Amino acid sequence: MGGHHGEPYKVPHPSIYKVENVPQLLEVKESLARQGLSDPWLRNEAWRYEKKAFGTHASRLKTFMFRGLGVGFCAFLVTIGAEYALGIGKGQGGHGHGDGHGDGKHH
Repeated sequence: MGGHHGEPYKVPHPSIYKVENVPQLLEVKESLARQGLSDPWLRNEAWRYEKKAFGTHASRLKTFMFRGLGVGFCAFLVTIGAEYALGIGKGQGGHGHGDGHGDGKHH
């Protein structure tokens, strides 16, 4: 079958992700501390803010919105070309052409 031909994916060690490296999470941690609370799982969210690996929120949104746009546009052009080459859809826009109506003859 397909298989994986490259080097296997290496899972990073969890200790590389620190709340202190992420300003947004640090703010949450400090806010919780002011209320006498803590979140032991907060570090598990730090990977989401790794810009090298996952990009920014805006870049992920841009990728989501425009992924496949080039392929879709090419498919659109091929469809238009095929319709033009095969004569599909010609003469469907004009009402009354070739159906006997509007030529002054009454049946």
